[in-house]
Amino acid sequence: MTKKIDKRIVKYNVVKPESAPVPPAAEPERPNNVVHMHEKVERPEMLLGSTYKIRTPHTEHALYVTVNDIILNPGTEHELRRPFEIFINSKSMEHFQWIVALTRIVSAVFRKGGDVTFLVEELRSVFDPRGGYFKKGGRFVPSLVAEIGDVLEHHLRMIGLLKADRLDPEQRELLAAKRQEYERSLQAAEQRMPEEFPDGAVLCGKCLTKAMIKMDNCLTCLNCGESKCG
Repeated sequence: MTKKIDKRIVKYNVVKPESAPVPPAAEPERPNNVVHMHEKVERPEMLLGSTYKIRTPHTEHALYVTVNDIILNPGTEHELRRPFEIFINSKSMEHFQWIVALTRIVSAVFRKGGDVTFLVEELRSVFDPRGGYFKKGGRFVPSLVAEIGDVLEHHLRMIGLLKADRLDPEQRELLAAKRQEYERSLQAAEQRMPEEFPDGAVLCGKCLTKAMIKMDNCLTCLNCGESKCG
């Protein structure tokens, strides 16, 4: 294209191809109709939910924890499943007051949107002044509130908000080696000089010897002296 110059040239610069300004890249179009979780999202008539049963030595009756989820943008590539509300029910009225308060607060946090996974650690860090208890499998739970936190963690993992903690290959190899070492020592302890102690003796957890018998209504180890009564 020819351009006519009507004025006197007093200054000029040579522009090299590599220094030529690069036009900004066009931003990708963002859909405007994608719904994210926020407090103004209306509750639909039906929600998907999961109910979890909790039994603890501190309560006579079981607790039933129900977490209901809302499906955002159903049928599209932006479909999301997010927790919307939580309910806790039990025959026992002992904890009714604080349970109602807890469910309302947690449900309000769900409806605010954003990252709600912090609730798991907040609940699991609550300790009962009476002491905690061990769940099946040997896991220690410091309180009933912490047990509710475990339930919430399981639910958030199920719907994909929390990712499973995976061990590195080195950690899995070390754990497998430790487990095999423990099993070998346990088997050796089961077979170690059984004739020296009574036939009804059970395995001592301290010295790993089948030498623990009941004496004066108290389990006592005849090998190391370990006693369940102190």
